[in-house]
Amino acid sequence: MPLLAIVYFSITGTTDKLAHAVACGANGIVDVARCRITGNDIVSGRFQNESLLETIDRADAVAFGSPTYMGGPAAQFKAFADASSDRWSQQRWANKIAAGFTTGACANGDQLHTLTYFSILAAQHGMLWCGLDIPGGEDPGGRNRLGSQVGLATHLVEDALPESDLSTAEYLGQRLARMAGRKS
Repeated sequence: MPLLAIVYFSITGTTDKLAHAVACGANGIVDVARCRITGNDIVSGRFQNESLLETIDRADAVAFGSPTYMGGPAAQFKAFADASSDRWSQQRWANKIAAGFTTGACANGDQLHTLTYFSILAAQHGMLWCGLDIPGGEDPGGRNRLGSQVGLATHLVEDALPESDLSTAEYLGQRLARMAGRKS
């Protein structure tokens, strides 16, 4: 069965909830490995978790996730991305399917920049990008509430993730898993 690696950083638990929803959407279609980046993975400013990188090596698809801080991914995620350069030079992640998800403090908290960062990271690795195919504001269930086609962007409403955003995360997991299944 194909493997989906969900690689993400979460400090408050919001991005962790999105990662869980992505995993729920993919379960039963592919095997899922949730790879949470932690502070212990960063040593002297450098990401050092070979086991996590090896999981991505084995994966058919990868979902990147991070909160948006100051217009981009969290430093902990960026440390992971920087450490992936050895794999980049060998194109070890080429042709894997990739997608991204992020959350920010505001409805337009520059989450698009974080998603664009993920898509560029994927492109550098020779990965194939999987965006959302739900027109923003058009879905009867309210999915893709913020209308981002490149990936899932969300923000808290009254200190909680809206159910429609969790539903969008599940949908993204399903879509990514189905694409990974076609690739295998």
